[in-house]
Amino acid sequence: MMGRRGFTLIELLIVVVIIGILASIAIPKFSATKEKAYISKLKSDLRNLATAQEAYYYDNGQYYSGPVPNPGVLAFDPSSGVTIVISNVAPAQWAATATHTQAPGRTCAIYFGPAPVAPATVEGEVACN
Repeated sequence: MMGRRGFTLIELLIVVVIIGILASIAIPKFSATKEKAYISKLKSDLRNLATAQEAYYYDNGQYYSGPVPNPGVLAFDPSSGVTIVISNVAPAQWAATATHTQAPGRTCAIYFGPAPVAPATVEGEVACN
């Protein structure tokens, strides 16, 4: 026999199977990591909104209750894909919820004052479901 070089079909199939097994392990972990990143974005945006709300309060004597974003009125612009709704606005309270287009079913909330908004249960602390 002449000196044949190369891989046999069995060797190539074994390599393909091993790569498939590694991919089946890595893909779900990557998806979970992406969702954690979206949740972190929601939390960060709500904390930044709290800072903007306090600045608005000190400038205007009341909390902002309009749509987000509102350039020129509230010094806050949420991250891309994040939707924030401000609610329960009164002289001494406000609340907000945030959702992300890439994390369906996940909601984060924050509130200040006596009226909690689910999933937040501690005043001034961001909570997510």
